Amino acid sequence: MPFRIATFLIASLLLGAGAVAIFGWGFGWLGAWLGAVLWLGLDAWRADRLLRVLRNDASGLPSRGPGVWGELSERIRKLLRDREQQTRQAEDRLQEFLAAIQASPNGVVLLDEQGRIEWCNQTAASQFGIDAERDLAQHLANLVRDPAFVAYLASWNYSRDVVIDAPGLGHGHQRSHPVRLSVQVHPYAGNRRMLLTRDITALEQAEAMRRDFVANVSHEIRTPLTVLAGFVETLQNLPLDADERMRYLSLMGQQSHRMETLVNDLLTLSRLEGSAPPSGSQWIRIRALFAQCEDEGRGLSGRLTPQGHRLSFTVDAESEVSGAPTELQSAMSNLLSNAIRYTPGGGEVAVSWRVLPDGRGEYAVKDTGPGIAAEHIPRLTERFYRIDRSRSRETGGTGLGLAIVKHIAQRHGAELRIESTVGKGSRFALVFPAARVREARVMAK
Repeated sequence: MPFRIATFLIASLLLGAGAVAIFGWGFGWLGAWLGAVLWLGLDAWRADRLLRVLRNDASGLPSRGPGVWGELSERIRKLLRDREQQTRQAEDRLQEFLAAIQASPNGVVLLDEQGRIEWCNQTAASQFGIDAERDLAQHLANLVRDPAFVAYLASWNYSRDVVIDAPGLGHGHQRSHPVRLSVQVHPYAGNRRMLLTRDITALEQAEAMRRDFVANVSHEIRTPLTVLAGFVETLQNLPLDADERMRYLSLMGQQSHRMETLVNDLLTLSRLEGSAPPSGSQWIRIRALFAQCEDEGRGLSGRLTPQGHRLSFTVDAESEVSGAPTELQSAMSNLLSNAIRYTPGGGEVAVSWRVLPDGRGEYAVKDTGPGIAAEHIPRLTERFYRIDRSRSRETGGTGLGLAIVKHIAQRHGAELRIESTVGKGSRFALVFPAARVREARVMAK
């Protein structure tokens, strides 16, 4: 302000002095007055120009000019530039935050005070079957009409979540499998609400499998225990001759062996699930694995049926496989024992090993048993899944053999293939990756 007053006085004096020099002393005050008016007019014009720029488009502010209006214009430009930079940074942070929410495996929906959609990520849109852009400002309760969800949303009691079936995908599309959603609402900023959704389908399936597993284990153990208890009570209370006593003791031995086998299989599964994957540095010859499988297979065949089975073991290529020897032996023996148990006496069971053209190795067991219907094949590796429970108990199966084979195959990067035709037999094969198969090395003498 002092600078503006000094400028005003200097302009007036200069014009007044000019008037005195030209017109004499009588016109000095007139010249000073005219100078002041001109200066004020120029100052008002510059102020008006600055106001017009600010009203229309602040980005068009002139660069710094002379005088206080020039300095004011420059300072305004600097403040606006800083504010724009701060706005861009805030917008970038907001976009990063929204991108992070978009990448979340859980769904997020923001609702206004009336329950209308303000924003949602793609996960929530897919789970609820809505359009993240088209359905903005729509009432979520009108789009997701599950009665439990609508009642939960309207209750304003969000101390717990609500579990619902995920709606369809819309536009006539249906989900390939049912999806279960857990929805939890969190109020914020007054009456606004944030919905967090989580797909708990796998969790509920795992819980159902756990319940089934416990029920199956209890049943499988309770059955032989009941038989054993009955035999013990019989031996304690009835006078039996030597032959009857030996018969009961033999049956008791079978039941106790069945329980022992079941417990061993359960321990094997637990060990497989809780241990680190096998390394690829340990190699074992296929011939050695086949030799043990042959001993076990012929022994089992002789115990199950008097006429036995026609067993054949063929190794097309002298090979070695890398992995855990005990696990590999267990998987191969399980496939062979299953084939023997379910093939009638006199039937054929062929065991083979070959190296495929792409370098992978295939261990296969083919039988002439009754075969398996196509609808059962996808579930064969489930724990305790049996096509014929009475047949499994007669042959001593626990229902865990193929589950063990599947786990061992996965741990070795192998693939379990099952082919079967009812009335014509089955073929089970383990296909090992080329990295785990090599030509057998010649043993030094």
